[in-house]
Amino acid sequence: MRSGNRARDVGTLGRNTPERALDQMCMAAARGVPGCSAALVVIWRDLGPGRDRHHGTAGRHVVVDYGASHPDLAAAFERQYTVDEGPTVEAVREMCAVRVTDVLRENRWPRYLSTAVQCGDRSSVTFPCVVEDTVVTFGVHAVRADAFDPSAVPPLMALLAEHAAIALHSAGRYTDAAREAAHMRRALSVRAVIDQAKGILMHARGCGADTAFEELRSAAQRNRMKVADIAGRLVAEQEEHSAARGR
Repeated sequence: MRSGNRARDVGTLGRNTPERALDQMCMAAARGVPGCSAALVVIWRDLGPGRDRHHGTAGRHVVVDYGASHPDLAAAFERQYTVDEGPTVEAVREMCAVRVTDVLRENRWPRYLSTAVQCGDRSSVTFPCVVEDTVVTFGVHAVRADAFDPSAVPPLMALLAEHAAIALHSAGRYTDAAREAAHMRRALSVRAVIDQAKGILMHARGCGADTAFEELRSAAQRNRMKVADIAGRLVAEQEEHSAARGR
């Protein structure tokens, strides 16, 4: 798979929810990046320096969400976040690419290294990318040392990290838009039921629309119910009555 195809695959994930996009881009990277055994994508929120010294990296970032294509890699990242050191934490802290050729030859993160060995996180490349107030780190990891070609993989990772950040930002907007659309659909559905109930009352009582609505509202108050629920009951009763007459 060429890098352009991989980038397009990651970019189209913006049509998903953020959680699904995270999982899918991890799987895409694990399958498509040469030498990759597992992938990790983390969404961080920038808190600003010194605002929170107990969470995130150096009080500046906290994890919003993350996805890992293998549970061992998820466990390794949890350890990084707990001890506040490791390649992913350093990538977001320093805002630069972090490359690990062999964790057995590393001395940068003493509190993380034993977990990395246990989880099979032998070598990795992690890139950060910023979109507004969010940082996305995109990391590929391998169970063997020197798994990633230093001339080919870092440029590819930079491209994928950028597309991942854009896709996740779009996915967040998609989720907001989908939620708003659902609210609108519910509101329109409620309005339709109320209008139908008003029509039933207008036909039965020979009254106008305003009077019919006042009757619905008064019934709702007496029964401590919502107008929409009273309207729904009336419509259901009318439908049952019509069905009974048609038998």
